[in-house]
Amino acid sequence: MSHFAYKKNNLFVENVPIRKIAMRHESPFYLYSNHAIINNYKSFLNNFKKVNPLICFSVKANSNVQILKLLKRIGSGADVVSGGELLKALKSGIKPSKIVFSGVGKTEEELKLAIKKEILLINVESVNEAILINKISSNLRKKTSIGIRLNPDISAPTHKKISTGKAEDKFGLSKKDLIDFCNNFSKFNNLRLDAISVHIGSQILNDNPYKKTLKVLEEIIAKTKINFKFVDLGGGFGISYKKSDREIKLKDYSRLVEKFKNKYNCRIIFEPGRAIVGNAAVLVSKIQYLKKGDKKTFAILNAGMNDFMRPALYDAVHNIFPILKNKKMSNDVIEFVGPICETTCKFIKYKKYQKIVQSDYVAIMDVGAYGASLSSNYNTKPLIAELIVKKGKVKVIRKKQDLKNLINN
Repeated sequence: MSHFAYKKNNLFVENVPIRKIAMRHESPFYLYSNHAIINNYKSFLNNFKKVNPLICFSVKANSNVQILKLLKRIGSGADVVSGGELLKALKSGIKPSKIVFSGVGKTEEELKLAIKKEILLINVESVNEAILINKISSNLRKKTSIGIRLNPDISAPTHKKISTGKAEDKFGLSKKDLIDFCNNFSKFNNLRLDAISVHIGSQILNDNPYKKTLKVLEEIIAKTKINFKFVDLGGGFGISYKKSDREIKLKDYSRLVEKFKNKYNCRIIFEPGRAIVGNAAVLVSKIQYLKKGDKKTFAILNAGMNDFMRPALYDAVHNIFPILKNKKMSNDVIEFVGPICETTCKFIKYKKYQKIVQSDYVAIMDVGAYGASLSSNYNTKPLIAELIVKKGKVKVIRKKQDLKNLINN
């Protein structure tokens, strides 16, 4: 079920017409559906009902504290990759016992914070990181729970910039190095090896790489002979951005994970991000100018790559819907672009689109993941507002950044 749909040619979020919101709030702005986030979370959890996993939402996908508070209320933990994300997760009320800390470049200060807060797991990505965590833990007179991240050398069918499980990627330890680490773990007096973790990429629409990963994990566990308390299977579950995208049948994958869990008597951790918030938001923007070129007409929006980076960074496809539909079709090729002084500040091109005029509002679809969290002040543009609709009411969950504050810092 989509929580963004047309009713009598008006695009609605839940039961609120987006045009009404656009009339009251300065565009561009992110607009979330509270109901969509809750539904997505519950649907994901229901698919793995027999597994009973710990869900640690991937904070890098969307780090808005109000979104994190919403997820906390319905039972989610957090997967963080920086000290800032850890502090946001804690600020949102997520218990340390539901937080895992991943990432290849954790600083000493970030590790001290995580160790002092006694989070569930620090997922270690190198031997040198384990040495540092052991040293800090010793100085603090603590014993720290860690997971060791495996690089399974598995290629997931996704964009090369978001592949994380191949041998040439920077993440995790190779199979050989991980086994050696486990065999020599006794020298780390202030660490507990409670978990093995893996994450093979993002926006994955095929379950074969996940199946292969489970087999590699079985091989590793057999060779290390360690009874891991937790197995962190990561995230990366894709969503449908365009008609040709086919999402993974999580029920099928769940049956394999259930067998794996029962065999090794471990608690499964998942780190979904996009699957929870990806389709739960739109970016509302206004057509600032129409500019007729030789081969196409440019619809220049007041939202740019600074507000929404995915098309420029990953060649990502995000449909753009008019807030008000009409039945008149344009004879021109329409390309939606942004105002930033980069050729890559563009969103999507249509050979067929309805007639549009300057000042029309449009919605860039499916921007809940890696939207606001990837935004920047490039071209000295303020960060835009974030709004959420809940039970017919609109709430600002992040105000637009003040330009005076921006230029004074």
